[in-house]
Amino acid sequence: MNHSNQIMEAVPNFSEGRNLNIIDKLLTPLRSTEGVRLLDYSRDEDHNRMVATMAGHPDALRQAITDAVGIAIACIDLNRHRGEHPRIGAVDVIPFIPLRGYDMEAAVRLARETAAGIASRYPQLPVILYEEAATAPHRRNLADLRRGEFEGLDAKLQRPEWQPDYGPARRHPTAGAVAVGARRPLIAFNVNLGTTDIRIAKEIASSVRQSGGGLPACKALGIELRSKGMVQVSMNLTDYTLTGIHQAYEAVSREADKRGISVACCELIGMIPQEAAAHSLGHFLRISNFNSQQILI
Repeated sequence: MNHSNQIMEAVPNFSEGRNLNIIDKLLTPLRSTEGVRLLDYSRDEDHNRMVATMAGHPDALRQAITDAVGIAIACIDLNRHRGEHPRIGAVDVIPFIPLRGYDMEAAVRLARETAAGIASRYPQLPVILYEEAATAPHRRNLADLRRGEFEGLDAKLQRPEWQPDYGPARRHPTAGAVAVGARRPLIAFNVNLGTTDIRIAKEIASSVRQSGGGLPACKALGIELRSKGMVQVSMNLTDYTLTGIHQAYEAVSREADKRGISVACCELIGMIPQEAAAHSLGHFLRISNFNSQQILI
């Protein structure tokens, strides 16, 4: 196999979206490590979070991410961190996604190797495996893993069912813990509403997410965006073949209309698979038989 055609993706999420100096430091190994390409990054001051999208050879990805974890431990103190997005760690989550030339088994192997390497290099940091790399069914769901957040982490890690896969059963004093996993491509899609009423955003999030009887493969939270003077329905679409961004948008828009609220704008965090973009473009423009092969790249 031609190794140049093999691509693994990683999307580390850091609990810092405000301090540009720290963000630049976090991005340095993702930009400079040979064999890795930083494809995209986005930061949000209200979420107080930065999401980076990178791709490359597994060994290079593991090296770049492990270096970035050390920078996060040195620079981010979750005792002082305030943001709207749930988090357990300075590096909150590190998912690996097989793109080309790799399968999920390879992504799981890379997640577990990376988790072990992080724990070896930073022995005070607990590491928990999730999604396809999880070591037990109840540890797959990231929302369950994050419940209680950094503040409740010590009590959680001491429970037998939440003992970390690597590292101590207590949080790092400033950096918390990190979740490392393997998963399918995920679309992070946010719909901002023309209101400051957080209750409305939470009601809509509850109605559209799968756990509330809404859209399949959709996770949603209601979040306050103080800097923008509005609220947000923040969604993770974990399988775009079941729920695409057009379906998520329309579901939120319908619920907003029922409450007399308008959609102000939408946000795409990170990157989107070409096929998912084509599905939504074809839907909104009502183009029959449209497919991703008709997109010029």
